Amino acid sequence: MIEEAMPEARGVSGRIPAERTAPRTIAVWDLPLRLWHWALAAGVLAAWFTPTVYDGLHRVLGYTVLGLLAFRLIWGVCGSRYSRFRMVGIRLRASPRYLWNLRRGITGRYIGLNPAGTLMLVALLVSLAVSTITGAMSVTVTFFGLWWVEDAHHYSSDAVIVLVVLHVAGVVLMGILQRENLIRAMITGRKRIRGHL
Repeated sequence: MIEEAMPEARGVSGRIPAERTAPRTIAVWDLPLRLWHWALAAGVLAAWFTPTVYDGLHRVLGYTVLGLLAFRLIWGVCGSRYSRFRMVGIRLRASPRYLWNLRRGITGRYIGLNPAGTLMLVALLVSLAVSTITGAMSVTVTFFGLWWVEDAHHYSSDAVIVLVVLHVAGVVLMGILQRENLIRAMITGRKRIRGHL
């Protein structure tokens, strides 16, 4: 069926209203989570460059990161909807298939963390926990100088940096595939919703 062109009423624009064409967003990452994310990024980066050169600062940064990890565990239970860990198990089980589909550019659409992001979150939290706990152990009388404590701290710290690089690469890749600035989303806390990409 062909629609006939209707003459425009005088004084009425034929353009689509701006609110219908402008991207609509939804609040996803709350302020405490965003502050945690950027504080953790700064703390980890600073800690990476300070061992053996600025040992006192390195130690303070390690305890700071340990405190940030404790906050994240609490916020994973008490925080806002997308900060909670309630979907972690489901998304972890979905991550192998998600990563397999990602080879063909199939990303799906997730408001919170996608399965690959969830896998990265868990890997980073575990690596950071091992790194900070063994770092704290290595300055105690009981564990000072023990090879396995020092090795665990060294290797887990290296793993953290590798994971951070993969995390940044994944954020850039997903931003390209989904045509969305995910770094801005972690600054503003807002993501575009489906149908407005």
